[in-house]
Amino acid sequence: MKTASTIARAMQSFVIEGGRPLSGTVRASGNKNGALPILAASLLASDDVYLSNVPRIRDVETMVELVADLGADIDWTGPNEIRVDPSGVSKTDLDPDLSREIRASFLLAGPLLARHGRVMVPPPGGDVIGRRRLDTHVHAFAALGAEIALDGVYDLSARGLTGTRMYLDEASVMGTENAIMAAVLAQGETVLGHAACEPHIQDLCRFLVSLGAEIEGIGSNVLHIQGKAALGGGAYRIGPDHIEVASFVGLAAATGGEVIVTDVEPDDLISIVPAFRKLGVEMEVSDSSVRVPAGQDLHVEDDFGGQIPKIESGVWPAFPADLTSIAVTVATQAHGTILIFEKMFESRLFFVDKLVSMGARIILCDPHRVVVTGPAPLYGERLESPDIRAGMAMLIAALCAEGTSTIGNIRQIDRGYERIDERLRGLGATIERSDL
Repeated sequence: MKTASTIARAMQSFVIEGGRPLSGTVRASGNKNGALPILAASLLASDDVYLSNVPRIRDVETMVELVADLGADIDWTGPNEIRVDPSGVSKTDLDPDLSREIRASFLLAGPLLARHGRVMVPPPGGDVIGRRRLDTHVHAFAALGAEIALDGVYDLSARGLTGTRMYLDEASVMGTENAIMAAVLAQGETVLGHAACEPHIQDLCRFLVSLGAEIEGIGSNVLHIQGKAALGGGAYRIGPDHIEVASFVGLAAATGGEVIVTDVEPDDLISIVPAFRKLGVEMEVSDSSVRVPAGQDLHVEDDFGGQIPKIESGVWPAFPADLTSIAVTVATQAHGTILIFEKMFESRLFFVDKLVSMGARIILCDPHRVVVTGPAPLYGERLESPDIRAGMAMLIAALCAEGTSTIGNIRQIDRGYERIDERLRGLGATIERSDL
């Protein structure tokens, strides 16, 4: 059952007057995809956990509600700070309504299984961007000694988990995170091969190490985890959101303004900088910030021989799938033609018809590939946000379009971007939140 606040958020819209450069300085928020598993992993601690730089977004608020429903004492101690006392956790079946709100609800399976020996998890919710299998999670739990039954919910139990050598059937981000969280309290050593190694997974590992876990190979696709009998508590600062950083880079380039993004981790941009360069986007990366110069005349960088280039997503350190939607919008404002290949999810690119309605020149080749030719003048339109990243892509399109755009279902955008309308106004955007 949806709450009144959830329904109200879903009915809200952004009204944007576009066609003007955005300029100024904005600080990167904490990583959404880092905060969610770290909140789940806090249940592994035997003492209080204090988290800072936590993004105040809807997905995080839902995870906080899930953790509280299990019996943990959890509260916001500041605008972006959370305290978690997991000692009161006694319930091991997740609330089905809250679980349907976010896919990350399934991240609670690993900690509860490891700490309490039992968990019942409903099928999770999340963005509808294609099939998002849970097999990798289940196989990892089984390899550690769990028994699994599926009858409407995932019923996982174990009298004790035992370390093992396992090779994940795919480099699943959440599957890797669940395997790590289960393995840190398993008896003996776990060697986890074909592990995903995105920045937020590295952040989860560093958080667990700060609690006393023993993890080697952080940042690689092979992790060696020595199980511990218990983990302690402590304080940890969540790393910056490289997806949000790249989103601000994209909107600066598309609108022609100068934007500086602070609190950046340069290593997290290793695959983003060269991909954006293919779209003609220049950026200056320092130790802790990124500057996008004003007035860029974007030109697609052809492959050698004048061949049409492509941007393709993949597992880290390839270009992040969460940024393909952003890349499509930026490409509409660049001179030339480019193929954008979304390998990960077969429904991620279905939003491009909304850009076409604004004037973009895009061919949807199949569920995974689009060809974009630009630059195309965009015009204000009434739109609906189907998921977090498509919503942000449409928001960028609206900011560089002539006229007024209205984007509905902005709850999707609020799920992943903290106070985005307020922060965009700080850059000079004309954007208002409407209940109509």
